[in-house]
Amino acid sequence: MRIRMNLTQCIWVLAVVLAIGTTGGTVRAATSPAPQDQTHDQAHDQDYSKNKNYQLGMNDGKDDKAHNRDHSRNRKFKKDDDQKAYETGYQLGHQADQPDHR
Repeated sequence: MRIRMNLTQCIWVLAVVLAIGTTGGTVRAATSPAPQDQTHDQAHDQDYSKNKNYQLGMNDGKDDKAHNRDHSRNRKFKKDDDQKAYETGYQLGHQADQPDHR
């Protein structure tokens, strides 16, 4: 009988711990910015205006905007910075009424 009571107590303790862990994790996830958002913000903080990949992205974005397309070209670059510059230029070029420079 004592073993059965200890097992029941252990199950309840485990359930409470899991509930608290799940709730705490959900709250943290809701309050902290996603890593993707941080990367996105960092890309916008840099000045890519003289970068050739940025210019290429800007031109592709403007062209796709003019022809009502979304990322018609799938360009991949070896360096992450080149890819970020291109994507930043593309996004700005694809948005309406954005200046050519950053």
